[in-house]
Amino acid sequence: MALKLRNGVSISEVDYGTVLLDEDRGQYWTLNPTGALVLQTLLGDGTNDQAARALAEQYEVEIDTANLDVQQLVEELRSAGLVEK
Repeated sequence: MALKLRNGVSISEVDYGTVLLDEDRGQYWTLNPTGALVLQTLLGDGTNDQAARALAEQYEVEIDTANLDVQQLVEELRSAGLVEK
């Protein structure tokens, strides 16, 4: 399922991943390169399965592990109020 950043959340690529800034709350989150890959895939209309496959291919992890990592990141982004469907 593709994600969209909530209004008031901006994204910036940095040397070591991605930073999300919640301008409304004055908080920011840093994603490492694996988290950045997952988020970029999902923001680009990719599905959780596509994000997991990209993660497994680029970082040579088991697909089951990649699926769990994607699911956990999506849940964390949602609970932080950074993304919407």
